[in-house]
Amino acid sequence: MSATETSATVQQHKDYLFPAVTMYYQEPLALDHGKGMYVWDENDKQYLDCFGGVLVTSVGHCHPHVTEAIVDQVGKLNHSSTLYANRPQSQLAAKLAEITPGKLEKSFFTNSGTEADETATMAAKLYTGRQEIITLRHSYSGRSAAAQAAGGHASWKLLPTQVPGYYHAPAPYCYRCPFKLTYPECDLACAKDLKELIETSTSRNIAAFMAEPILGVGGYITPPKEYFKEAVAIIRQYGGVFIADEVQTGWGRTGDKWFGIEHWEVEPDIITSAKGMANGSPVGWTIATKEVADAVGTLTFSTFGGNPVTMRAGMATIEVIEQENLAHNAAVTGAYLREKLMGLQEKYDVIGDVRGMGLMQALEFVKDRKTKEPHPQAVLKVFEETKKRGVLVGKGGLYGNCVRLGPPLIMSKDNADELVTALDEALATV
Repeated sequence: MSATETSATVQQHKDYLFPAVTMYYQEPLALDHGKGMYVWDENDKQYLDCFGGVLVTSVGHCHPHVTEAIVDQVGKLNHSSTLYANRPQSQLAAKLAEITPGKLEKSFFTNSGTEADETATMAAKLYTGRQEIITLRHSYSGRSAAAQAAGGHASWKLLPTQVPGYYHAPAPYCYRCPFKLTYPECDLACAKDLKELIETSTSRNIAAFMAEPILGVGGYITPPKEYFKEAVAIIRQYGGVFIADEVQTGWGRTGDKWFGIEHWEVEPDIITSAKGMANGSPVGWTIATKEVADAVGTLTFSTFGGNPVTMRAGMATIEVIEQENLAHNAAVTGAYLREKLMGLQEKYDVIGDVRGMGLMQALEFVKDRKTKEPHPQAVLKVFEETKKRGVLVGKGGLYGNCVRLGPPLIMSKDNADELVTALDEALATV
């Protein structure tokens, strides 16, 4: 099959899946297998995977320890539902209580980040006896009706808001400050505006503030280090709890910490996650303090949540991160990558901003650095050119003008050099 031919797999995707199940690239890829940092398409062309299935393959594709755990469990018991206890679920829950910050203790397992966030907001409402939730502009919470209401991107809202009670605060987006101010002279205006939002747009009866420590789909918007201390203090002043959405920032991704919120020195009442937790097995997870968890006293369960196969995959992923010191590798290799990306920014005016933490780095493209007019066409060009060079990257941002990098945490400096070389050559064509 020639490089320009549409594979049978891609054609069947187009013929039999919803068109909304979109694919990257002018000529979409049909991936066949992967190992470590690399994936191969059906033509056996190799690609360096620098998006990790959207920050999912934390420890690399088909890591033998995770694969062995999955295969072993499938041969024992692959389903029980939450109506019965199973050892992998109980053991993973105990481990998670050990490694999470603060007083988080009790877990609820589901199948996706969407479900995790839904579980968290339900728990917050039951605990506080209130209904109103504050989220951030430029945030993303998933694809359910409530998650779309919570999200801060028009492009991800397929229908008009169907679930009331969500209010959107300004994002801590320093590069595009909604108040036209500059940090630190801004005095954290974005955080302090939460008080104004509560006083003018809500009943003051706040159930929760749900926020990503770094806004993932928003283009890795990284807040000032004091932002969450200020924001969470305001929320708690009004009786709300804090939900840290760690779907993208968890599992060592931001470097040297298990969870992104730990960098901001704030203890959440609830954490949600998914994606990189089980290295590709479908999972959603919500953990809360005992007091919040115990407030969910009514009957509820998840048919596939907590299934023993995914639980084994989750525990094995955590074991690999610990044994291979991958959170620290994310910090070290991430700093090396960041330095190289800053070099590209100096070389190419199209790069307006470089941001992120650890192995969660983004480039925001603009047509003019003074006006900061978004340049989504540059992203599309870089996408195609890096693909030609055997490197896969991600994209995001409200304006579609951000390249997002979220490689497996096993990335080496040599891998980073390979990525930066491809980006450099691609940018030269823009």
